[in-house]
Amino acid sequence: MSDFVVAIPARYAATRLPGKPLRLLGDKPLVWHVAQRALDAGAREVWVAADDQRILDVIDDSGAQGVLTSPDHPSGTDRLAECAAKAGWPDDLIVVNLQGDEPFAPPAGIRAVAELLDRSDCEMATLAAPILERPILFDPNTVKVVADARERALYFSRAPIPWDRDRPLDDDDALTPGPWLRHIGIYAYRVRFLRQIAALPPGHLEQIEKLEQLRVMEAGFRIAVATTPQDFPPGVDTPEDLVRAEAHLQSQA
Repeated sequence: MSDFVVAIPARYAATRLPGKPLRLLGDKPLVWHVAQRALDAGAREVWVAADDQRILDVIDDSGAQGVLTSPDHPSGTDRLAECAAKAGWPDDLIVVNLQGDEPFAPPAGIRAVAELLDRSDCEMATLAAPILERPILFDPNTVKVVADARERALYFSRAPIPWDRDRPLDDDDALTPGPWLRHIGIYAYRVRFLRQIAALPPGHLEQIEKLEQLRVMEAGFRIAVATTPQDFPPGVDTPEDLVRAEAHLQSQA
């Protein structure tokens, strides 16, 4: 599949890691690595939608295109809606929203979410991976998702869902594969739906869980969910994450 674009929202004023897109990983800025993963996925175009010209300056030799967007956008989705308008993308074009802090996102996974949307009747698509470690299941920073038999999301939560009523999850036994899925924050949608999302008011559940995808579900739209074909290593949110990412990069050298 080649007729999709990847858009990378990149915000300079990250709370936990200021200037995050420009932080060096190896000898290149973080956002440069993300753009390379998107290009490796075979996207027709790769765009970085940034709130600061310094971010666009460092992707000049990456092969990606850049667009300066408003610094006032409340979310990456809003930033990508402005990017779509400025790029002049047609309504039916598939856009993959790849977070700007995913320097090791596998190209196979980026393609997979675009392919999932293409074959689905849902308005939006995303990916998930099995949870096999108890600390991950109970970590509120790890978003969990439950899906139905038709690969449609039923709910996203920071809580450990589904809850096993008959066998408490706080015992010492290892988790069995299957019931628990970690949500991977990559999305695909068509341009027309991207505009719709940006126009939706915040939802009640979204404000409780602080999960933007719940806005889509509360409004009655459907999100397709499939297991990623290749593991997504953790993204970079903190200085400690950056140290781990550097070690991971060196291990691949």
